[in-house]
Amino acid sequence: MTTHKSGTRKLRKKVASSDAGAILVETMVALAIVLVGMAGLLAMDGIATNFTENYGHLSASTAEYAQDKMEQLLVLSYGDVISDTRVFPSGASGGSGLAQGGSSNPAAPAANYVDYLDVNGNLLASSGTTAPTGWYFKRVWAVSVPSTNLKQITVTVTVALAFGRMKPPQSTMVALKTFPF
Repeated sequence: MTTHKSGTRKLRKKVASSDAGAILVETMVALAIVLVGMAGLLAMDGIATNFTENYGHLSASTAEYAQDKMEQLLVLSYGDVISDTRVFPSGASGGSGLAQGGSSNPAAPAANYVDYLDVNGNLLASSGTTAPTGWYFKRVWAVSVPSTNLKQITVTVTVALAFGRMKPPQSTMVALKTFPF
């Protein structure tokens, strides 16, 4: 029986010495799997950051600036066709007021119906439809008369560029103004 015990000890030593290399290989494979998983998570983090910036922060800003312009236009009287709404507060003359016209398409702005903001939302001086240097937000608006004593005001705000390869966010607001208000 003693021979059997010493033979078992030798067998255990052989098994233990061959396992030492296998544990190292298993650890390396597990580490490689974890690294591949982490690389995938980092890529998703970049996509999530771009999405959040474009459709969170910038979309909220375009909606806020569209609302600001809409409020400025709704304060004007129904028959006002001379106030300059390209400045804030609106100038007494030199603009289009609520005269029918304009464009709500940012790619085709109309003179007197467009203004530009910097990255912080500050109004930039501009003339006509030429964009000033440093603009980041473009606001265009249109005034139409769908029926008697009713004006439809449409304001669209877009961003100069978006983060990543996503389409720049855009917000559009529409309001109706009735006569005599």
